Amino acid sequence: MSVALVGLCLWTTVGFTYSRGERVGFVRKLSDRGWACKTHEGTLAMVVGPGDVGRLWEFSVRDKAVADQIDALSGHRVALRYEQYKGVPATCVGETEYFVVGVRQVD
Repeated sequence: MSVALVGLCLWTTVGFTYSRGERVGFVRKLSDRGWACKTHEGTLAMVVGPGDVGRLWEFSVRDKAVADQIDALSGHRVALRYEQYKGVPATCVGETEYFVVGVRQVD
């Protein structure tokens, strides 16, 4: 019974997207993290205009190809396309609930 419940919870949280969108800014950090489960974790500095302190947004990347694209665009203003999953139960999937699925250069 409990294994089925855990499976249902995992399928529900990882199987359904809560929201989708795009965030624009400069990637400040992208790293591989974890002991047993390596994940790609990053931080985006979202700056609205000159003199703006900006806000930091933390994200995870499941796909190594997408992480490599983000890394290649280091130093450029980028738009990160993401999907949000609420209640992700394990850090082996990612450390945040925001998973970047695409990237494009903006500047």
